[in-house]
Formats: sequence, C-alpha cells, structure tokens
Amino acid sequence: QVQLVESGGGLVQAGASLRLSCAASGRTFGSYAMAWFRQAPGKEREFVAAIRGSGGSTYYADSVKGRFTISRDNAKNTVYLQMNSLKPEETAVYYCAARPGWATVSTRDYEYWGQGTQVTVSS
Repeated sequence: QVQLVESGGGLVQAGASLRLSCAASGRTFGSYAMAWFRQAPGKEREFVAAIRGSGGSTYYADSVKGRFTISRDNAKNTVYLQMNSLKPEETAVYYCAARPGWATVSTRDYEYWGQGTQVTVSS
C-alpha cells in the first residue's frame, strides 16, 4: 500500500513557475514508477509526466516538454514536478500517481493516487 500526499500548488500569474511535491509512504518507493496527471474543470484527467523507479527515464506530454521537469529523490520518498512558463490553460488539479513496474501514460495503469493539489494560473 502506498499513500501519496501532494503539495506546492497555488495561484500564480502566467509565465511564473511552481514546484509540486509528492511525498510517498512505504519502504519500496524506488520500485514504483511515479507520474503526474492533471484535471481541469469539465475535462478528463490527462497525463503530464512520468518517471521510472530508478529515475533514469522520464516521459512528458508534448504540451509540457521543455517547460516541466519531473524528478525524484528516492531517499526522501518524494517526486517533484518543476513547472516553468505556466499558462492559464494549465489551471487544474494536479495529481500524483504511483504504480509498480514501468512508467506509463495512462490513468488506468496507476494504482495509487494522491488527493491532488490545485494550480491556478491567472492571465
């Protein structure tokens, strides 16, 4: 069982940066692929970024490549999402997710989810 708690959301202006954190419980954090998803009002939850358990490989949605960076610190059981040059259309609840094994981009593959953190980008 893995419990995930996100933090770091808030209200920022367009072009600003935010860093989200997701703290995980459990002693086998390094064996889990981690991902960030987001869900805007009235829209489906969508993939943002993912990282392998070892941290060696990362994956991004095309819309965030070059602006967002996912990373993890397995000693701290924490995964991060550095978001730069934020846009108003990226206003959403951002969720952290975990699954054993390989990183994927589908919400259906992830077993464990955090409660989400709100990111609001004003124009």
